[in-house]
Amino acid sequence: YQRRVHGGKKASAMLRVGFIGTGVMGLSMCKNILAKSGPGTPAGAVQLTVYNRTVAKTEPLRELGALVATSIAELARNSDVLFSIVGYPADVESVYFGSVLDHMPSGGVICDMTTSTPTLAVRLAEAAAARGLTSLDAPVSGGDVGARNGTLSIMVGGNRDAFSRLLPLFETMGKNINHMGAPGSGQHTKMCNQILIATTMIGLCESLLYAQRAGLNPADVIAAVQQGAAGSWSLTNYGPRILAGNFDPGFMVEHFVKDMGIALEEAARMNLSLPGLALANQLYISLKAQGGSRLGTQSLYKCLENMNRDLGVGQQTRTQQ
Repeated sequence: YQRRVHGGKKASAMLRVGFIGTGVMGLSMCKNILAKSGPGTPAGAVQLTVYNRTVAKTEPLRELGALVATSIAELARNSDVLFSIVGYPADVESVYFGSVLDHMPSGGVICDMTTSTPTLAVRLAEAAAARGLTSLDAPVSGGDVGARNGTLSIMVGGNRDAFSRLLPLFETMGKNINHMGAPGSGQHTKMCNQILIATTMIGLCESLLYAQRAGLNPADVIAAVQQGAAGSWSLTNYGPRILAGNFDPGFMVEHFVKDMGIALEEAARMNLSLPGLALANQLYISLKAQGGSRLGTQSLYKCLENMNRDLGVGQQTRTQQ
């Protein structure tokens, strides 16, 4: 991409950045782009334009100086760089093949940050190249906390030169930013991330249930183990939420089930057996069946708690009495 020059003056060059999806993650990511860009910053001067199907979710950004597009086509026509973070692979396909690729000026860079399929990322990169565009797949990890704090991990696949050019913008949103290889590599890396999280969440929830059954103070247990070999981001960030009964989403169950489904499909394609992931997937599907689709991933605790409710949960072991 090239920075657009406004008013005929080089000094006022303004990079036109579009962003599609201002939900739980996208809203905070956009706020950080606005807060950390400008003359004299590594990201430089940026004009941010946003689009979301629910217009009300863009209002906080309008108040901070972002423009709000009335359509994806309008956004694409007026962007040098375009980011997206939407819900499902079908949404990614609709956004890009249904609009962006037909309207974005040649020479632009598109960057989908949705957790989607590696296969779709490759298709999108090929279709973009045919239209004179460059495509990166750059899924993120770190949840709502990382999005708010600008500390997301960002895993990027695609053209290295485009990655380098967008790095100052990535740095407004994240801290651990890595180029992983060819198109689709970012998505494959995110699958590795989700596989790790899936079984970690089982361990986290089972550990807290065990602590409760054993008559321990679960908060004391977290404090005792989180600095040792059992420590994890999930324990530190989700453990206290579970104990407070806070199951609001940093990352929704329905989206995690989508991610695990992608990982299982890719594993099957590679003739790879992942029984731990399959177990986690079934537990989260059970949680969905209990009405937990739009709760946070830490609500797996409720599913496992329900499984144990009629087995004496809350009773201390004989050794503790």
